[in-house]
Amino acid sequence: MSPLPSVTEIQIESQVFPPAVKPPGTAEEFFLGGAGERGLVIEGRFITFTAIGVYLQHSGIPSLAAKWKGKSAEELADSVEFFRDIVTGPFEKFIQVTMIKPLTGKMYSEKVSENCVAYWKAVGTYTDAEEKAIEKFNDAFKDEMFPPASSILFNQSPLGILTITFSLDGSIPETGKIVIENKQLSEAVLESIIGQQGVSPAAKRSLATRIAELLKVFEDKAPLDEKKEA
Repeated sequence: MSPLPSVTEIQIESQVFPPAVKPPGTAEEFFLGGAGERGLVIEGRFITFTAIGVYLQHSGIPSLAAKWKGKSAEELADSVEFFRDIVTGPFEKFIQVTMIKPLTGKMYSEKVSENCVAYWKAVGTYTDAEEKAIEKFNDAFKDEMFPPASSILFNQSPLGILTITFSLDGSIPETGKIVIENKQLSEAVLESIIGQQGVSPAAKRSLATRIAELLKVFEDKAPLDEKKEA
């Protein structure tokens, strides 16, 4: 296995996302691809509700390099397809949503569910399987309360498996709590954050900036690796 890309931590208000974490149920560390806040402008002032960190499996960089190496951060940030390739790429993703303001699980899951179902119906991909997945998703959250500094954790597998875990103290549990096998829902969680209508433009900018730099390092390193193998 190749070493993790070298990245730095990111701080959003009181929340610090470390450079690497080991997601629940995994034996390897993922690197911090980017992070940003989700908030709203209320009475002329931007209020942050959550801080969101997006971690990628180490194989994410070589996977993305095939199409995106040589692109600037600005080009990546402006590309819907780039973020779609992160969401659908053949590598695992780990998303940490940490509360800055308190939130109920019911409020969180209902908002995500509404957006998912509306999109799937619009594109004609809402089936009984998605309906059952949404029911399980909502059930997982219905009795949960998330005070400041607590987190919702998502493991997204390219096989279409979404693992959900909750943390009240900022730690990352060793095992997941709820597993939902539905590819559309699995991808929808990250899509809702960094997709075309994503709720965190800051996370998108952060991902574009950091991954552009990592792709440069990967591109510079590749010829050296080829020489070593020759």
